[in-house]
Amino acid sequence: MYRLTIHELHERLKGKEVTAQEAAEVLLKRIQEVDPKIKAYLTVTEQEAIKGAQEADRRIAAGKAAPLTGIPLAIKDNMCTQGIQTTCASKILEDFIPPYDATIVKHIKEQGGFFLGKTNMDEFAMGSSTENSRFTVTRNPWNLETIPGGSSGGSAAAVAADACIAALGSDTGGSIRQPAACCGVVGMKPTYGRVSRYGLVAFGSSLDQIGPITKDVEDCAILLNAIAGHDPLDSTSIDLPIPDYCAALVKDVKGWTVGVPKEFLGEGMDPQVEEKVGAAIKVLEGLGATVKEIALPHAGYAVAAYYIICTAEASSNLARYDGVKYGFRAPGSKELMEMYLETRSEGFGPEVKRRIMLGTYVLSSGYYDAYYRKASQVRTLIKEDFAKAFDQCDVIITPTAPTPAFRLGEKMEDPLQMYLSDIFTISVNMSGVPAISIPCGFSTGGLPIGLQIIGRHCEEERIIQAAYTFEQNTDHHTKLPPLT
Repeated sequence: MYRLTIHELHERLKGKEVTAQEAAEVLLKRIQEVDPKIKAYLTVTEQEAIKGAQEADRRIAAGKAAPLTGIPLAIKDNMCTQGIQTTCASKILEDFIPPYDATIVKHIKEQGGFFLGKTNMDEFAMGSSTENSRFTVTRNPWNLETIPGGSSGGSAAAVAADACIAALGSDTGGSIRQPAACCGVVGMKPTYGRVSRYGLVAFGSSLDQIGPITKDVEDCAILLNAIAGHDPLDSTSIDLPIPDYCAALVKDVKGWTVGVPKEFLGEGMDPQVEEKVGAAIKVLEGLGATVKEIALPHAGYAVAAYYIICTAEASSNLARYDGVKYGFRAPGSKELMEMYLETRSEGFGPEVKRRIMLGTYVLSSGYYDAYYRKASQVRTLIKEDFAKAFDQCDVIITPTAPTPAFRLGEKMEDPLQMYLSDIFTISVNMSGVPAISIPCGFSTGGLPIGLQIIGRHCEEERIIQAAYTFEQNTDHHTKLPPLT
């Protein structure tokens, strides 16, 4: 049962072949079997999952089975869950229990879905490998010596290892798509503002977006249907009608123009990634799409601008963790400033401290114009590049990551190399457009490679259609990791 997708399990639940409680028990047992090896979960909420499953069974018996009713999910540990620890994989929030649910958690519960637990992540979502967690290191189910990607590595690893049916992650610079590529699953970053951020612990407020991580594209559409929509509690939420994303599950790209940015190919990319992405483009071409080389001339500045903007926002957002209101407080301090200093020194890990210091520097007097303002101007140019590119094409295709999953510890001593893991995903967050990562092949070492499909602002259904068409004409998504 744990191998099923959302839509497959939904049909079995609706047909009374299985109960939601049986599904929950099977998945909880699966977690016990595989999680000691991959360490995808920080918290397993067994009692809450069984209660949620029992409520789902009552709904199904009453003939009220929504697409997510009775579906066991996982959720990244930076989204608030009432009465359940939400740590952001940080010591500073080690014992924090939110008094409310994030809006997306409410949406899932309203549909009768439930959570098996909270998944591991890079501390405060700052990282590309899930090695920056203060509690444990998550491993890739395809090769336990490699990273699962980050920062939503726990969610992606749980989906790949069948330790949940689907999961939710957050994406600030690629944190859904890059781990989805590393773990051979589907991951989508919706348009900025399409999904409520209320209850998502903030990292970079103008970049963060919640999205689905699933086993196939159909599940991605189902989960996006459940979580998308305007939320008055989120001032950045887009107030536009939400289409039925499942209506976009059409196998057809005939007559479409697929844009391939010349800036995203060549130097720095693993030859195997280039080969598999090239083969994927040929598949779409064979299905009737026209491939066109396009230009994103300012893409080369995206990483530099991103690491100014996101660190500036992190510096501001993380100022609230001072040991006074909630969260960890260093014991034994005699003065207020001493307490602040010791709390933040002990509470934050090295990568979070690095980004706070960078952000504080670029916002400081005399440097604001030289760094933050300039980065904001570059961001505008990147947005304009995408707008011009979409005048010439329907979707844009790039690799999701420049390499397959690298070995654990390989880049921990070289932050710049780690940051470059997101070189193909960052510009999407900077411009606010939607993008999806789907499996498009494997390296000679048996590691998954991801294909990124980017769409116009608020046109998630178009990238879902392109992804679904590719998926249904290939078998990459059907392959399973060697994890026993």
